[in-house]
Amino acid sequence: MKKLISLVALASLGLGLVAAAPAGDLVQAQKDRIAAYKAKPKAKSHVAFVSNGVADFWTIAKAGAIAAGKELGCDVTVEFPGGGLGDQKRMLEDLLIKGIDGISVSPIDPTNQAEVLAMVAEKSLLITNDSDAPNAPRLCYIGMDNYDAGLMCGKLAREGCKGGKVAIFIGRLEQDNAKRRRQGFIDGLLGRTPDPTRYDEPSKVFTEAGYTIVGTWTDSFDRAKAKANIEDVMIKHPDLALMTGLFEYNSTLAVEVIRQTGKEGKVQLAAFDEGADVIAGIKEGFVLGTVVQDPYGYGFESVKVLNAFTKGDMSMVPASGVINIPARVIRKDNAESFWKDLKAKLKAGKEAGAKK
Repeated sequence: MKKLISLVALASLGLGLVAAAPAGDLVQAQKDRIAAYKAKPKAKSHVAFVSNGVADFWTIAKAGAIAAGKELGCDVTVEFPGGGLGDQKRMLEDLLIKGIDGISVSPIDPTNQAEVLAMVAEKSLLITNDSDAPNAPRLCYIGMDNYDAGLMCGKLAREGCKGGKVAIFIGRLEQDNAKRRRQGFIDGLLGRTPDPTRYDEPSKVFTEAGYTIVGTWTDSFDRAKAKANIEDVMIKHPDLALMTGLFEYNSTLAVEVIRQTGKEGKVQLAAFDEGADVIAGIKEGFVLGTVVQDPYGYGFESVKVLNAFTKGDMSMVPASGVINIPARVIRKDNAESFWKDLKAKLKAGKEAGAKK
């Protein structure tokens, strides 16, 4: 019944019933709406932040979004799709039915979400975060360059592991950020000249510069499968020298498996994102380090930008359409200070949410 009601509501809005306008036209239409807001600003905007899954990373982003809403006096809805592509699509459609003013989304599969992203741009204001959809009619992207961040992780791994078998674990490869991050890691590890257009097939096993990439394993955000992948690879390759988990939970689960198998210091881990167990492993000395984004900043800046749009202000968006929030490397020498700062931000975000 709920699905039928949603379909009827979508039909009444005219969503998905006609061919989408070209991306350029939809971008201009959004800019025209923002210009109209300049003459008549929204007294109190209602914006949304939509993740691409469920993870501690997104809990941190939520804290940033809620804190921004409190500071700016706007309503904020945060959605975590747990059911993949279909779940994210449903969330976006439901937000449009509710008349949301603007949406920041991390697209799961930009190519196969062209229609729903165009729908958002047609009826609301669209920006992306964390993972971009450069061909969609989004007004800007907020996040880091994922290829550069992958390079940083690969170089971190190269510093700590001088050769041997390497395994790569990641949630899915349909996302723009995943493809770029994985390739950056490989290029950084192998000491190649950077080239974001390069692409090594995930199924290919190859040896280069003293390393053998034994494969890339995906799990579609299924944590049980993600852990099983790591366990299976470590059994199949008892001489594995290095692994990387390129999504937050992949690295967290890698730490768990390393502990359970007593492989601390025997299998090196170059991690990604700021999982508590990863930071603990760095402080203990058996995790080489981790490349962190700024999910709190993704949430905060998304709400800040969307709220500004509803006041007729696009000055925060550069000509490139990219608001860069660069990644950085956390090692043993700065792990404690980083963790204290992160906990303080999370506390502030929770308090802001409790007072809304």
